[in-house]
Parts: sequence; C-alpha cells; structure tokens
Amino acid sequence: MGDGYFVTPKDASQIEMAVGIHRRTMATTDEAMICEFFLERGASIAPHSHMNDQLGYIIFGRMEFTIGGEVRVLQPGDSYAVPGGIIHSARAITDSLVIDSFSPPRADYRTEAR
Repeated sequence: MGDGYFVTPKDASQIEMAVGIHRRTMATTDEAMICEFFLERGASIAPHSHMNDQLGYIIFGRMEFTIGGEVRVLQPGDSYAVPGGIIHSARAITDSLVIDSFSPPRADYRTEAR
C-alpha cells in the first residue's frame, strides 16, 4: 500500500480472488476503502452478504448484478448500492472493470493489501 495520501497501481498488487476475478485494494482510511475489480467474461461472484455498505461503478464491460433479489444488467457509467447485510451476486457478461467502495473498509481486503 502506498504511503500518505496517494496510491498508484504499482503500490497495490492485484490479487486473483477466484478464477477470473482480480482485485486491487487501493486507497483506504479508517472509514472507507476503494477497490478495483477486473472480472473476466463469464466470471461469477457467488451470492453473499457482509456488514459493509458497498457502492460500485462500472468503468467498462457489462455485468449482471443481483441485489436483494432484483436482477439488472449494468454497463459503463452505471452504478449500484448494496447496504450492509443484503445478499448480492454478480456475473461478468464481458470482460469488465468495476470500482467498488466499502464502508467501513473490509478487514479481509485491507489485510491482503499490506
């Protein structure tokens, strides 16, 4: 992780969380965290929930999200919000780049980034 206020990709290594799902934990504070996710076409994130609020923005690609039982296909410029405790999942329809923020930061992602 970078020192101070700025983090570049060279400061934050990419971790393959599962087949086709790559995460880079970027800037973090005590209250919030930003992560970059690259998902290869066809990669899926299984239904799960966590205590953290999660907000995301699609940079490129197309993703199918299920949040609280509602299914939507999102494309560049679209965003989503997942309140803590809500079951959600995702599937990359095409290679996709997504930016997610978590509040509070995910302890498991913070630990892996150091």
